[in-house]
Amino acid sequence: MSTPSPTIYDFSARQIDGKDIPMAQFRGKVMLVVNTASACGFTPQFGGLEALYKSYGGKGLAVLGFPCNQFGSQDPGQDSEIASFCQINYGVSFPMMSKIDVNGPAAHPLYKWLTAEAPGLLGSKAIKWNFTKFLVGKDGRVIKRYAPLDKPAVMAKDIETALAA
Repeated sequence: MSTPSPTIYDFSARQIDGKDIPMAQFRGKVMLVVNTASACGFTPQFGGLEALYKSYGGKGLAVLGFPCNQFGSQDPGQDSEIASFCQINYGVSFPMMSKIDVNGPAAHPLYKWLTAEAPGLLGSKAIKWNFTKFLVGKDGRVIKRYAPLDKPAVMAKDIETALAA
């Protein structure tokens, strides 16, 4: 008998307010998982992510932001400072998680799984920079990985397809 392969629902994460939440609470939703940073050239993507959340959240999209300070030390603040920054500057209302590592030995288990499920260019498992995005279907499996340069708006068609599935 083989063990079923893991899905995103097998993981949990800590919200930016310190509360642990199982990813299973998003079962049946399409999820967009993003490693974020407050002081990056891509930081304005928070606005695009919020727009996607506002457009599709009521239709079953969950956007989850995971602050990370591994790229150019572009998110050095404490969780409370990050939460405040995101809310004040971009009106972020989607769930933000506690700061994590996405690469290396201390990488969050969710990110180890995401990168194994959807390797990047040339099969690389490492996250190359802030605002790498993963679209996860209602079945808890990764549909697609997007590069930091991919603006949130370009994902709308894929999100609509995933929501209709």
